[in-house]
Amino acid sequence: MLEEIKGLIKEAEQFSAKNIDEIEKFRIKFLGKKGEITKLFSEFRNIPAEQKKDFGQTINTLKNIVIEKITSLKNNLEDTQQQQVSLDLSMSGDNIELGTRHPISIVKNEITDIFSRVGFIVSEGPEIEDDWHVFSGLNFPKEHPARDMQDTFFIEKDPDILLRTHTSSVQVRVMETQKPPIRTILPGRVFRNEAISARAHCIFHQVEGLYIDENVSFADLKQTLLYFAREMFGKDTKIRLRPSYFPFTEPSAEMDVTCKICGGKGCNVCKYTGWLEVLGCGMVDPNVLESNNIDSEKYTGFAFGMGVERLAMLKYQINDLRLYFENDVRFLRQFKAAF
Repeated sequence: MLEEIKGLIKEAEQFSAKNIDEIEKFRIKFLGKKGEITKLFSEFRNIPAEQKKDFGQTINTLKNIVIEKITSLKNNLEDTQQQQVSLDLSMSGDNIELGTRHPISIVKNEITDIFSRVGFIVSEGPEIEDDWHVFSGLNFPKEHPARDMQDTFFIEKDPDILLRTHTSSVQVRVMETQKPPIRTILPGRVFRNEAISARAHCIFHQVEGLYIDENVSFADLKQTLLYFAREMFGKDTKIRLRPSYFPFTEPSAEMDVTCKICGGKGCNVCKYTGWLEVLGCGMVDPNVLESNNIDSEKYTGFAFGMGVERLAMLKYQINDLRLYFENDVRFLRQFKAAF
């Protein structure tokens, strides 16, 4: 198997492309949902324990080489195309003002990048969903009071159709179509019937994560989230997990990080506790695994979810959620320096 991966590494290193279509075919071949790297990760569980370390490192080497090759080829292609563009003497001599990414996009991309470094792939699903994927497939029984935790937008003509209230619906779709091991993050927009204010909005964004494999433990969840917190907020960041409740995880927890404003000493942002709540998490409830035809005796897993707006508020010290949706250029111009 290692020789096969080394062969793919050699192929990736020698690859060249003349146009964007060839680059895209190369990307799909290696990084697509059915690509070579995905197939290799799916074989990970079959590798003997003493070979897992070398196997995992070799896969990551292949992934990094492919990503670097794609980036390099795209940059070279763009440089070539720019050189071929003739000078337009009719253009204005005034500088053209550059735009910027939205703060939500900046933070979402940063979260995605952090988890992609440890093997999580991105999965997406529809915003208009059905009851099974949003509730029933996640251990929300009919008439269960847990459904009242989220104020839902239902479609009047069909009460089974609704706007998703969380990206957990994509978790169900992934479990329906993929066999473990599953390691994916799920970014997307969600909707809840709430009054719009400085602290709440009817539209917001989430990034959720799901990891299912043999012998996955709560310790794996804690270590993954500690890695994320330190990459997102700084190497000195500490985390704490408080018991909580979610219908689809058991046990469940809320995760806090040390306040980056005061360094954990206490300030008005963290209400003088030194801690800020950033996400919910827990071990996937066996009922959820069984509902999606995954053997709960063989497999375990963890899941987590965070609000992108919440993290952006902490990162940029924004105190009003409505600013994200008003498209005020004075607000958006502040993020020109961000990536």
